[in-house]
Amino acid sequence: MKTVKHLTVLSIFILLLLGTWSCEDNIQHEYTVNSPIYMSTEEFKAAVKTESAKELSVAGKIYFYQDYIFVNEKFEGIHVIDNSDPSNPKNVNFLAIPGNIDMAVKDDILYADSYTDLIAIDISNINSISLKKRFEKIFPFTLPPTNNNYKRNSIDTEKGIVIGWEVKRISEKYEEPRYYPYYNDVMFSEASLSNGAKATTGGTGKAGSMARFMIYSNTLYTLNTLSSLNLFDISNPDQVTKNGTFNVGWGMETLFVHGTKLFIGARNGMYIYDVENPFSPQLLSQYDHFVSCDPVVVDDNYAYITLRAGNFCGQNTSQLDVVDLNDLSSPSLVKSYSMDNPYGLGIDGDLLFVCDGTSGLRIYDASDPLNLSSNLLKIYSDLTPYDVIPLGNILIAVGTEGLFQYDYSDINNIQLLSTIEIPIED
Repeated sequence: MKTVKHLTVLSIFILLLLGTWSCEDNIQHEYTVNSPIYMSTEEFKAAVKTESAKELSVAGKIYFYQDYIFVNEKFEGIHVIDNSDPSNPKNVNFLAIPGNIDMAVKDDILYADSYTDLIAIDISNINSISLKKRFEKIFPFTLPPTNNNYKRNSIDTEKGIVIGWEVKRISEKYEEPRYYPYYNDVMFSEASLSNGAKATTGGTGKAGSMARFMIYSNTLYTLNTLSSLNLFDISNPDQVTKNGTFNVGWGMETLFVHGTKLFIGARNGMYIYDVENPFSPQLLSQYDHFVSCDPVVVDDNYAYITLRAGNFCGQNTSQLDVVDLNDLSSPSLVKSYSMDNPYGLGIDGDLLFVCDGTSGLRIYDASDPLNLSSNLLKIYSDLTPYDVIPLGNILIAVGTEGLFQYDYSDINNIQLLSTIEIPIED
């Protein structure tokens, strides 16, 4: 009798369990995701072109070449500003480059990232550019940012390049736990033209301090987010070649060249390389600091490094470090200055320009680096600057509010020359 009773109970338990599984098959799981918007590989490769001028929206990095200012529109391309007259700059056209963040120019060839690829563009006729070369899979796979906290749905690389997102409500049967991959955003951590073309005249341009692309001699250095420095031989614009990849360590963020030295700003410090042989960088030394976001600029005797706290950058302290470079084999800290939220910076002789985020643009007399606080010349608190390029009397600054230019030929009477504003969204 007991055996029959036990079998009956066991049978009922099995039926209930089977019933539970059957019910689970009918449960609908709903969730909200960022669903990828794709561009086919063919469209992606054909998307590089000149378009009519458009308003700045989300300005990124800046670059100066000949009479032009190039301003990155994050993940979209590059605004071309004719700066023949800095008091009246003209937004003349837009170079559509999907996935673009960084750029550099030499001898009328613009080098730019386009998601995972590096492209070389002939800009000798800025109104009709042509793609000279494409190097595929140079940079890590990156995705455009989202404006919400929803997870990203699965990526199907067979469908092409992800160029954006749309929020979708997904409903499906719940059969087993699912994994929805999440990808970090790129940090990331720059006279009018007639109807005819205006030719450029060669040479190398100048980047802002947040640059990951840097040209020295006939070498293009490109820094990626996975600790590698790519080296390209650009001595012949018609035969640009990749000349190797150099491992520089994790967390490298910015590049700056001074003389025959390459300075790399990293989250944990500053690294100094000798590039007298451009294709064989030799590590000379490093200066360590707490984990932080940090671009660096250099003059003959000192390096100036901004350390920004918050977000993924690390510590809660923001400051400007002044580092003695008289012995390049052993750089040493000589002074730190408290900052609020510093980003890019620039140095021109005895003038130091610091983008201190929401606190504005700070301009210092740096003739005495140990007394910068006492030698603050000017604060422009009406902008939130991201980066600057000093050009010898003219300063180019880019920020949340737009593109600004200042005349600093008279340091006692620095003047705002012009503004190209970014429209405020309603």
